[in-house]
Amino acid sequence: MSAVSVAAGMAMIPATALAACPLELAVYGDAESEAGIDFRPTGGSAVITNTFKMVLDHGVVLDGIVMWTEGVARPHGSLMYKCPTGDVTGDELAACTVWEGVVYSADEKGNIALLPAEGVNAPKTLIFPDLGPSLQMSSAYGANGFSKVPWDVFSLKGCQE
Repeated sequence: MSAVSVAAGMAMIPATALAACPLELAVYGDAESEAGIDFRPTGGSAVITNTFKMVLDHGVVLDGIVMWTEGVARPHGSLMYKCPTGDVTGDELAACTVWEGVVYSADEKGNIALLPAEGVNAPKTLIFPDLGPSLQMSSAYGANGFSKVPWDVFSLKGCQE
């Protein structure tokens, strides 16, 4: 079999069949503001199921975590901006949290699901309900922060190595 026929056969295989991306290495983007999300491995946390960074314009970086709630289990996400490090009180954490809510995912058919924990293939789309309005009301927005407000929907753009 020639290299040309192998390459032609490979071109017929959908890209998703070639290599799946684990969620903890997924990269997402927002089409409206060019905001991006880079997931990171959690490092074996017993409570945090997902860790990520959201990068906005003007170099603004938000730290994100997801923890599953008790009772009716939901992936509760939080985005923080310039939180203090070390021993942090609940009030200090609340003051630097710029968005909180359930994180949803959607597949290529538009089926909505809850964001899974690490170790599974990255969903095609992520949904952060009311993200834009929350960020626009935050201390990260404005003259000394970001200026382009992201939408609530982020699409899978690639995979980190």
